[in-house]
Amino acid sequence: MSILAIDTATQVSSVAVASREKLSAELTVQASLMHSGTLMPHVEQVLRMAGCRKEELEGIAVSIGPGSFTGLRIGLAAAKAMGYALSVPVVGVSTLEALACHYPVPNVCVVCMLDAQKGNAYVGQYHWENGVLVEAAPVVVQPFSEAIQSCAMAGEPVVLLGDVMQKKRDRLTLPANVAIAPAHLVMPRAACVAMRGLSRLAAGESDPIMTLEPCYIRRSEAEVLWEKRHAEAGK
Repeated sequence: MSILAIDTATQVSSVAVASREKLSAELTVQASLMHSGTLMPHVEQVLRMAGCRKEELEGIAVSIGPGSFTGLRIGLAAAKAMGYALSVPVVGVSTLEALACHYPVPNVCVVCMLDAQKGNAYVGQYHWENGVLVEAAPVVVQPFSEAIQSCAMAGEPVVLLGDVMQKKRDRLTLPANVAIAPAHLVMPRAACVAMRGLSRLAAGESDPIMTLEPCYIRRSEAEVLWEKRHAEAGK
């Protein structure tokens, strides 16, 4: 089974073609360009690199968040359109779970943090047990400073991944039990989305194309401002 995987949850645009046996091709770029202008050319390029025609794909996996609202919508819209056009199943994959797949090490708490704006982070905590990724705590939106304090009290080694780590790496003083993943592992990759997606598809799982939505966790700034203005207008 060969599938296409997409991750546009952060500034990284990552696309991969993979099967259970191998990663056939992957293109991962972090640049200032908008996903809307680069995603489909990247899809075409990675299919060409893998020697795979789009008609040969048997599924599509897409990172559904949390993360950048705009990035998530672009990636999911592309995945839905291709899934519908090719009549193949689409599976949504947690961005944080996929990120935790970068560091499959036992006896370590893998903490994934993505920027949630205003000093906050989307925080997911995971462990690897007998080769299986296990969620240690539900995903939350938490002030970054509080998240680091929680890591200090974990009572075990902690490794940090995510775009927050990339942005703050040079300005952080971390507790003794906490380390940041190497630069080549800290940001999302479509290869890990593919691995999670392949597991779901192999288990016979898929998501309804018409109703699959991003996992935002928090409300958008536009929603918050709209409610605030209407509340003030009603006074």
